Amino acid sequence: MSAEIHGSPTLGPTTGFDIPDPLSLPTLKGKVSDEEWRLRCELAATYRLTALYGWDDMIFTHISVRCPDEGGKERFLINPYGVFFDEMTASSLLKIDVDGMGVGETPYFSNPAGFTIHSALHMAREDAHAVIHLHTRVAVSAQQDGLKRLSQFAMVVHDDVAYHDYEGIATDLDERERLVADMGASGLLILRNHGTLTVGPNCAIAFLRMYFLEQACRAQILAQSDIKAPREEPAAMSARVQQQGGPAFAPGLGDNLAWPGLLRKLNRENPGYDV
Repeated sequence: MSAEIHGSPTLGPTTGFDIPDPLSLPTLKGKVSDEEWRLRCELAATYRLTALYGWDDMIFTHISVRCPDEGGKERFLINPYGVFFDEMTASSLLKIDVDGMGVGETPYFSNPAGFTIHSALHMAREDAHAVIHLHTRVAVSAQQDGLKRLSQFAMVVHDDVAYHDYEGIATDLDERERLVADMGASGLLILRNHGTLTVGPNCAIAFLRMYFLEQACRAQILAQSDIKAPREEPAAMSARVQQQGGPAFAPGLGDNLAWPGLLRKLNRENPGYDV
């Protein structure tokens, strides 16, 4: 028995919900366009890399990618509700519309509320092909001054970080307009008392932005007991770091150098995402 993609899940006899093992699904390779399959593999890899780096939150955050144009209709790929990040596969990913409702048949179901934040950025930002939202660095998001220029990672991303105040669990569609306004043209967002978010032209750039933000936040928390600020004025230091070469997630550098290495790492440690 299977569930409608946007309906109530089928109750299982012992587990409560009937959530199929992603590896048991028939592959969609050859049944979707070559471009969609490429994006599915890239997104599934991003989910598994997120788990590999310890950034996942069981089933409770999301990474989404804009699909190729389908006759003027906006479509996106996102995780099925109930599948853990480290077991995600290209064929198990859901295709949904701007309201988070499913397109096509699947044994899984979606969590439309989980797409509220993502849809806001996808709809408002043409460059936001990939959106990653995590819950791991809530401590920094709850600090009065947010991210500080205390590490080289922070110097790289600080001036591209925007902030959005907490409004409760993100189920209110009206929040989308305020979130978009707060983020503006930034590539990274700290959601106060909630978590972090990055966007990018592809999964590679969005992931590398999140890597730098995660490292910056981690360094800040570790430094809380005894902070030593840079001798140079922090803002001036940030500008100098940018002039010295810019961030590793710049298009062409991050996706052509770092991303292939990340995929090699994933293929060694958790292969099978591309089925």
